Amino acid sequence: MVPFVLSLLFLSFLMGSSEGQLQVDFYSNTCPQVESVVKDVVRDAVLSEPNMAAVLLRLHFHDCYVEGCDGSILIENGPQSEKHAFGHQGVRGFEVIERAKAQLEESCPGVVSCADIVALAARDAIVMANGPSYQVPTGRRDGLVSNLSLADDMPDVSDSIQLLKTKFLNKGLTVKDLVLLSGAHTIGTTACFFMSRRLYNFFPGGGGSDPDISPNFLPQLKARCPQNGDINVRLGIDEGSEQKFDINILKNIREGFAVLESDARLNDDLATKDVIDSYFSPFAPMFGPSFEADFVESLVKMGQIGVKTGFLGEIRRVCSTFN
Repeated sequence: MVPFVLSLLFLSFLMGSSEGQLQVDFYSNTCPQVESVVKDVVRDAVLSEPNMAAVLLRLHFHDCYVEGCDGSILIENGPQSEKHAFGHQGVRGFEVIERAKAQLEESCPGVVSCADIVALAARDAIVMANGPSYQVPTGRRDGLVSNLSLADDMPDVSDSIQLLKTKFLNKGLTVKDLVLLSGAHTIGTTACFFMSRRLYNFFPGGGGSDPDISPNFLPQLKARCPQNGDINVRLGIDEGSEQKFDINILKNIREGFAVLESDARLNDDLATKDVIDSYFSPFAPMFGPSFEADFVESLVKMGQIGVKTGFLGEIRRVCSTFN
């Protein structure tokens, strides 16, 4: 009996100690071509559709925010699948992940997790948008749960700044992380569907438009998203720089040119505003913080939320279905 109990304790220790232990080049011996395969698939996808860079970055965030970075958003197991949650509206890029997975299954079957492919694809997408390259710690395993009810607490464009801060804090992310990860909006587009409230029925304020929108910008937004117009029309989230990864998104937020309401709120709160302003101090170019370096740090941190490693989860053969 004693040896059996000790064995169980040892197994529990291994499972507990393995959780969260990601490492760079995790597949160096088991599948050394993993990064080159994902990179090639992402490059082809972005060259075919430039907005795919933002799509893949967003997919990484949405995956990590629900059940941790475990590929749960990729599962298609009926109407209750997580991917059908209201908070995941517009999330795409699943076919890119499946394409990379299929190629990796040919060369090293049952080795690379879908969750790791999502994280690697996000990095390669950022690079394709002229953003920074960085090393991605890998070793995630794919989760065994996918249910739309688990995505009820996704951050929303109409959330107050206090609610956004709370939602990020609940995931172990700081106020600085909130600003930097919102900076991912430097690339990509949004739909007029997400603009209607801010432009025509903003509250508090008794309706009308969000007063924080620059008067020089408001007519442009209304022209692109007229009241009772086509809600599927898309516009760049980072005005004037929606296909290039740069700090312009924070400049727009400071000057009242934020497209999304949640981005604008970052300039209302003292804590988040201080983070934004730190990148524009007179000494910032040489002695201040680096937006790119800090963004990478926050993204890598986000990529380790609730990861399954070791004996937890599985390595799916197809990303959209459990084994």
